[in-house]
Amino acid sequence: MEKHSICQLYKYDHEMYFLTKDTPENFAVDFKDHTEDSDYVSWLNFHDISNKVAIETLCNNLEIDRLTYEDINSPQKRPKLEEYDNYIFFTVKSVLPAENNTFSMHQEQISFILGRNYLISFQAKSSDHFTELRGRIEHKRGKIRMKGPDFLLFRMLEAIVDNYFEVLESIAAMVESIDMKLRHSDEKGSLKLIEFEKRRLIELRKIALPLKDIASHLEKVQSDFLENDNHPYFADLKEQCLSVLEEIDANKQILDGMTNLYYAIQGQKMNDIMRILTVASTIFMPLTFIVGVYGMNFKNIYLIEENKHGYYIIWGIMIAVTLALLYFSFKKGWLKRK
Repeated sequence: MEKHSICQLYKYDHEMYFLTKDTPENFAVDFKDHTEDSDYVSWLNFHDISNKVAIETLCNNLEIDRLTYEDINSPQKRPKLEEYDNYIFFTVKSVLPAENNTFSMHQEQISFILGRNYLISFQAKSSDHFTELRGRIEHKRGKIRMKGPDFLLFRMLEAIVDNYFEVLESIAAMVESIDMKLRHSDEKGSLKLIEFEKRRLIELRKIALPLKDIASHLEKVQSDFLENDNHPYFADLKEQCLSVLEEIDANKQILDGMTNLYYAIQGQKMNDIMRILTVASTIFMPLTFIVGVYGMNFKNIYLIEENKHGYYIIWGIMIAVTLALLYFSFKKGWLKRK
């Protein structure tokens, strides 16, 4: 049996837990029986949403609205939250750095259905964002086994926010690398890297901002599926999202500063070139004048009329003028690279 076709069901209370792995087809039929057991919290996780028939069967058995089913199977939809009489549904985007490639990141839509004593999560593709969360359940770490499915939801959303921070760390490392490269060279590739990281930050902001709005809503909403005692946890989740957004803005400002620095360096280089060319022109202008005057076809010209040393005299004058102008330019600092 292929790995991606397996679903996981965690069923637990404060004393024990059960883990069942089975096919989506079997859980689609049997999961409703688990939800009717109010003594346990049931968490069903789909590792992908390719089996649309099984998901539709599950939704029909749990009396899930048809629009919810369509949203689960539309991974390109914008994150949203909807409240129904018998459940709360919402989708968020998770993101992770790409393996062996620090210049990209993997995005994934994850949908949740929160019921009275159950939580269902649908991952758009086969990946695992909740390894640490499973460890908490299995080893009874923290409060998770003492709380309901809404606290489990908080922990899952927190894990997704941790993924945001992980991506931010990879971007921050790349920003630092670009900064070091820019300080030692001004190659055009640095500007491309800056713009690429800006785009990653903008994309990450688009992903993190809706989760902040969802956490803010969950913090305030009065629902049978959310215990009032757990509202502070969602408030903390909102603060974490705000921290992500602040980090994004801070890194974007750094990259904007690098862009300005890059163009300032290019402008300074152009100024250096123009300064050198100006000094060269200043030196050659009097030389051109002297050569022009003594190159005229007149019989009587001062210094060279029937003077066998006239040629060398003119050269001496030109060399003296050149040295004088070079000394003057160095004295003024025009030939010093800044």
